[in-house]
Formats: sequence, structure tokens, C-alpha cells
Amino acid sequence: MRDAASFDEFYRSTSRRMLRYGYAVAGDHTEAQDLVQEAFARAWRQWGKLAAHPAPEAWLRLVVARLATDRWRRLTGWRVALSRTGPPGPVPPPSEDGVLLAAALRQLPAAQRQALALHYLFDMSVEDIAREAGVPTGTVKSWLSRGRTRLAALLPDLADEKLEANDVA
Repeated sequence: MRDAASFDEFYRSTSRRMLRYGYAVAGDHTEAQDLVQEAFARAWRQWGKLAAHPAPEAWLRLVVARLATDRWRRLTGWRVALSRTGPPGPVPPPSEDGVLLAAALRQLPAAQRQALALHYLFDMSVEDIAREAGVPTGTVKSWLSRGRTRLAALLPDLADEKLEANDVA
């Protein structure tokens, strides 16, 4: 069983040293915070055994060092890939329609947003969405119908443009 009080004491007595150590290892304060946070999370998960360890702070330092090494290796892989392919091209700004659509989607209930995104962005069938959400297919159909209706009401200009474009074609 984990003893929260003893872990809290361990954290309070070691966190500043661990952050300084993480900074020395990583060379970046934000990276050090991430490394130390992950190390303490791992320590908490194993606190039942680690509390009895003769040197839990040494264990924590080892975890920070290994996490830093893993991240360094991952970044080295990214650097090699970038040196071969070059940096990615500039990302164009979002279209005005995309911004309007995103704002309208934020006004929908989460279930409707999720159903619309899965159906239209991931081309998932109603049955697949129902299975993933753990609801009947009729519920998904309702979410899609209500979501489309609400989007049409929130975006009347876009709906009219879409209809006009279909009439011309």
C-alpha cells in the first residue's frame, strides 16, 4: 500500500534538488520539469517498494537520467530525419470557413461534435461510431442529425454557399 504522507515528505525534501539535477542533465528548464515530473510519477506508482529502497533519491536520479537519454535519442532521430528531408514547409493559415466551422463546432454538445468528426473526418460508419461510443446506432444517428441541423443554423451563409455551388455544378 502506498503511504501518501511519506511520499509527500520525500517529494518536498527532494524536488528542488531533482529539478536542479534535471536541468543539469537536460540543459533546459522546461525539459527538466518534464523529466522530473515523470520521474516522480513513476516513483509514486512504485512507492510501496521504493519507500523501502536504501536510496530512493538515487533511484529517482537514475530515472531522470534515463528519461533524459531516451528523449535525447528520440530528438537525435528527429534531427537526422530533418537533415535528410529538410524542415517542413510553412503551414498556411486556416481558411475563414475553417475558423467559422471550428467556432460553430465548439457550440455543439461534445457527443454531437465527436460523432460529426468521426463520421466526416474519419469516414466512420454509424455502426462503427456506435460501437466506439458504446451507444445504440439510433443515438448516433440522432447526434449526427441534430449536429448537422445545429451547424446549418449556426452557419447559414456557408450552407447557402454550398447549395449555390451545387446548383451551379
